[in-house]
Amino acid sequence: MSGDPVRRPEHSPATELVPARIKPIAVAGFAVVVAVGALRGNPNVPAAAAGAVVGTAAAAALVYAGRAPLLAAAVATAGIAVEGHGLSNDIGWLAALLLAGWCVIVVSQRDGLIYWGATMILFAAEWLWTKPDPGWGAWLAGSTLTVLCALLIRHQIDLVAQLRQAQASLASKTRVEERNRIARELHDVIGHTLVVCLLHVQSARLAVEHDPADAGRALAEAERLGRECLAEVRTTVGMLRADAGQVAMTPLPDVAGLTALVDQYRSAGADITLAVHGEIGGLAATTGLALYRIAQEALTNAAKHAPGRPVTVRLSVSSERITLTADSSGPPGSGSGLGVISMRERAESLGGTCEAGPGGQGWLVRASLPLGAAS
Repeated sequence: MSGDPVRRPEHSPATELVPARIKPIAVAGFAVVVAVGALRGNPNVPAAAAGAVVGTAAAAALVYAGRAPLLAAAVATAGIAVEGHGLSNDIGWLAALLLAGWCVIVVSQRDGLIYWGATMILFAAEWLWTKPDPGWGAWLAGSTLTVLCALLIRHQIDLVAQLRQAQASLASKTRVEERNRIARELHDVIGHTLVVCLLHVQSARLAVEHDPADAGRALAEAERLGRECLAEVRTTVGMLRADAGQVAMTPLPDVAGLTALVDQYRSAGADITLAVHGEIGGLAATTGLALYRIAQEALTNAAKHAPGRPVTVRLSVSSERITLTADSSGPPGSGSGLGVISMRERAESLGGTCEAGPGGQGWLVRASLPLGAAS
């Protein structure tokens, strides 16, 4: 079977469900059974031969074409009946059991049960009206046992198909989540770096005439941040490569890096105050990364939409939760809203919440995460 998405076998024609190498084996097995029956049981050899040929041709059409399966099975059974000549000890009747199993497993459960019912009527008629013989009871029991076993096999096939579909759906969902995660990382890293670099460039432009040395320091800092951003982008994009294990991975930031993050903005002239209440040393890595990225995005938005306005960042750790707030006195600006969505998704992925809107001194971002959060 191919690696393409698997449809449920109940709705799959025989030509798709059965591997090509199995089909000639199935037809050959059917032909051998009816041929042996024709040679050993029927006194009318020409009629037996004709029945065997017709039955084999109809069975081949059922196996290879898969169209009008009940009609093909009925023609094949008629050929078997001619070949069997009403004798219960004719081995050719085994071909009818093979057809019943094939219809249930390959065609559909409904068609298989219809064919089984028809063969039951045929065997009963042979027993009661054609040539009464208790041997037909064995064929009635054998066809019933064959169909029951075929139903069990069909059930397993359905379960495997459903499992493969679930796996394919899970893999697709995982790919989407991974793309969204990488998109968030790129958005946060690039957005933060560009805003801070622009602040440094703006400072350099204002200081270039009066303090060239300070302008040079601002441009050097902007260059350094640009190089760091490029390295982070390369690392993040490298996660998409098949040989990602060979890419040099840099440590991801956490709440311990908030001080350095705030210092970057301060060095660019931003008025930011950081206050930490509680012990942050034992936080989970995923929680620390989420808090860092949320603070990074909040400061980026504040610097972009309300440059020069004071911002207060508070980090509070309680017995069960850790809360981060970024309070900016500037009014919110208009944008795509991707930053707010990114912050909310990060918090919700760890069982927390994140809200951004009017509040505090003007615009307030508040994220709350459980201390036991893990990815």
